[in-house]
Amino acid sequence: MLRRRMLIMLAVVLLIVLILGGIKAFSIYQQVQMFSQPRPPVSVAAAQAELRQWQERLPAVGSLKAYQGVELSLEVAGTVKSLHFESGQQVKAGQLLLQLDSDQETALLGTAQADLGLAKVDFGRGSQLVGDSAISRGEFDRLTTQYRRNQAVVEQLKASLAKKSISAPFSGTIGIRQVDVGAYLASGTVIATLQDLSSLYVDFNVPEQALPHLSLGQRVLAQVAAYPDQTFPASLSAINPKVEESTRNLLVRATLANPDGKLLPGMFASLQVLLPDPQPQVVVPENAITYTLYGNSVYRVSEKKGEDGQPQRDANGQPQLIAEQLTVQTGERREGWVVVLKGLQAGDQVVTAGQLKLTPGAAIRISADTALKPAAPGAK
Repeated sequence: MLRRRMLIMLAVVLLIVLILGGIKAFSIYQQVQMFSQPRPPVSVAAAQAELRQWQERLPAVGSLKAYQGVELSLEVAGTVKSLHFESGQQVKAGQLLLQLDSDQETALLGTAQADLGLAKVDFGRGSQLVGDSAISRGEFDRLTTQYRRNQAVVEQLKASLAKKSISAPFSGTIGIRQVDVGAYLASGTVIATLQDLSSLYVDFNVPEQALPHLSLGQRVLAQVAAYPDQTFPASLSAINPKVEESTRNLLVRATLANPDGKLLPGMFASLQVLLPDPQPQVVVPENAITYTLYGNSVYRVSEKKGEDGQPQRDANGQPQLIAEQLTVQTGERREGWVVVLKGLQAGDQVVTAGQLKLTPGAAIRISADTALKPAAPGAK
């Protein structure tokens, strides 16, 4: 009786184990079947590699300088008698800006001019008398010397009087006034800055290797932080005849027009020197390139082929597409586009969005979703 019970219990346990083993085996079978099924295509965006005329650019940075610019200062000390300008005013060349007290110099000039008048009369009378031998040649020489000395004194006082005022050396925009009427100014005191903003210079350095590609009149594009969406055209106006020995750089100057007065001296400028002889290059959207430490790569859209070498098609008769990873050599990047020097040909279709979901050989489907489309040409 006891043996019979044990056999029954053993049979029940064995049945339970078989049931559990069958359930586990069925679960494993379902998982194998799920992984053995082909994965659905990954939705990606794609664009064609294009052949374009590509003009290389030499990047540089520099600072803007006024076409003409000075700090207006005094040569002599004195008290400000009058001011003839306002801060930020447009002034003309020769316009009087400041006048110092010059009463003493004016009085001395009057005395010197009176002495000059008398000396001139004596010189004229002596010229007649020496011809008639009424006075000696030595006396005439003394009168001549006195006349010339008085002329020099008058000119000296006129020069001293002229230093008591400041006039605009050229037309331009005057800066913020630094002095007031009645103030005593020492020699060398700056009263304001004067800048000619009709044109500007921008000086920058380029490597000495770039010298063969530079020429006067060459186009330069400038951008400043104040107007990030605007480009200002300039032209190369001077090339320094000496390379800096410490840096092996060459100083270059470009000139740009400033008719609206938007640009100011001292601004930092990012520059692009347009190099000559544009060449046809294969370009792709910048977001098609995957950058890694081991090299740059792209996913090229290819048709899946069977063992017979013929393209495979889906149920709708369309070619089945796969992502083929290619290593490429890239060049200059600009405005959302990258030059591909090696690895692609014009007309190749490359993936521009969705690369993170891809593996080499993965099935793909080109999506019409505008969110996945590549950047438009010229996008920054």
